[in-house]
Amino acid sequence: MKKVFTILLLTLGFFVQAQYESSAFKPGEWLKFRMHYGFLNASYATLHLKSDNIGEVPVYHVVGKGQTTGLASLFFKVDDTYESYFGKEDGKPYRFIRKIDEGGYTKDIEINFDHTADKAVLNDKKNKKKYNFDLQDSIQDLLSAFYYLRNNYDPDDLVKGEAVKLKMLYDDDGVFNFRLKYLGTEILKTKFGKVECFKFRPLVQSGRVFKEKESLSLWVSKDKNRIPIRIQADLAVGSIKADLDGYNGLKHQFKIIMD
Repeated sequence: MKKVFTILLLTLGFFVQAQYESSAFKPGEWLKFRMHYGFLNASYATLHLKSDNIGEVPVYHVVGKGQTTGLASLFFKVDDTYESYFGKEDGKPYRFIRKIDEGGYTKDIEINFDHTADKAVLNDKKNKKKYNFDLQDSIQDLLSAFYYLRNNYDPDDLVKGEAVKLKMLYDDDGVFNFRLKYLGTEILKTKFGKVECFKFRPLVQSGRVFKEKESLSLWVSKDKNRIPIRIQADLAVGSIKADLDGYNGLKHQFKIIMD
């Protein structure tokens, strides 16, 4: 359960919507997810989107928080905060913050992106180290990818069995490629009612956290919001499920199938 919130955020970003001018979101959007580890109601995670500025650049500022709750917090305490600042016009990331405490395992990282120089500087504040990276086309951080891909891929272009691809800078491991295989559509029963979803299979590295290369499944609403509805994962030890538990400030109507 050590990587619970990281797993959620890593998978949240990879789904689709039309071009940026017909945005899938707006400032004020708030999403809440309830996460189960086995029989335990393990934790809650939230994403809150606001308006801000980096220098003279108008940006969105999203804050993600994850915490264990109830009995789960007695066995393993998680207190994670993730933040991203990304451009309102082009979705490019300008700053990413990752501050986590997962059962005593801590990180305090800030990445600043300089798109004029095509460079990024990662500041590992805990270990007092800095790393420099060359930027690549359409590179995103962990959170900005969530919003960028909601606006920059057309659902009509999805082909069953093929994968959406993106480059990401997340940690001192550097730039990596993430792939998300499209599996078709499915209707899920949720606390809000039945929701028609796109289903995806993130292709992840096995052995470190996940049980197998294709051990994750992700369902995303098929309406114009493109929000995650459910995530299921088989971990190296146990399994986890995350369900949308609350929402506010959506730009578009959340479509529920009426019986």
